[in-house]
Amino acid sequence: MRNEFVYQVFALLIAFILVHALYVTLIRPNAQVHMEAERAMMQADSTHIEQRSIYVVLRDYEQEACFVLMIWAMFILGYKGLSVSRQQTLLVKDLLGLPADMPIGREDLKALSHRLQSLPAAAQRALLPRAMLTAVERFGATNSVQDVSTAARNVCESEAERLESELSIIRYIAWAIPSVGFIGTVRGIGDALGQAHRAVEGDITGVTQSLGVAFNSTFIALVISIILMFFIHQLQLMQDRLVLDTERYVDQWFVRRLKI
Repeated sequence: MRNEFVYQVFALLIAFILVHALYVTLIRPNAQVHMEAERAMMQADSTHIEQRSIYVVLRDYEQEACFVLMIWAMFILGYKGLSVSRQQTLLVKDLLGLPADMPIGREDLKALSHRLQSLPAAAQRALLPRAMLTAVERFGATNSVQDVSTAARNVCESEAERLESELSIIRYIAWAIPSVGFIGTVRGIGDALGQAHRAVEGDITGVTQSLGVAFNSTFIALVISIILMFFIHQLQLMQDRLVLDTERYVDQWFVRRLKI
């Protein structure tokens, strides 16, 4: 758990460094060049229609913050997705090491328990070995198939709840991104209202530029939020499949083969 927290902190720092470097070296300089060129053209030709640029749309601080949050969330999603993928590889292995048609009795439990506990430490922390070990120990204690099935199911349900709770930080980021975009909207509208007197005098450049900040920040934030939610749902789907496949594995390879 501590390693994951450290990973999240460093992921945030790396996301900020990467995005800020991109903005400083590419996006804001190009946006400034484009705006100056458009301003010169409008002064030379009053009928000139200003052309939009992706650099201008992305240049403000709210958009930069949204991209930092998106990259941070992607790092966390990748970390959790890799963890789930590694656990899914265990589902294609025979952890018990017994013939497929061999019934399992109480005399086999000690060897099975030893085999599961001899797995590498990283594998022992995975859901499937923990559910299998719980099922083996419960059968040794109660000699009841129903209790074994219930115990394995309880382990899987608690793991599903834990995985769901760990997604809270990613859901918070997905909620924060549109909020940051809305902050840009409020800031842009406030700046536009502050320059209303200049618009009355005939100079609407400042007002239009401030309104551009308002609409651009909301647009970028909503697009990023849509993309991020797609990946969040994909990760949740992977986690749900892991839990369901683990229950099926325990039932097929252990519970159904028990002999009383």
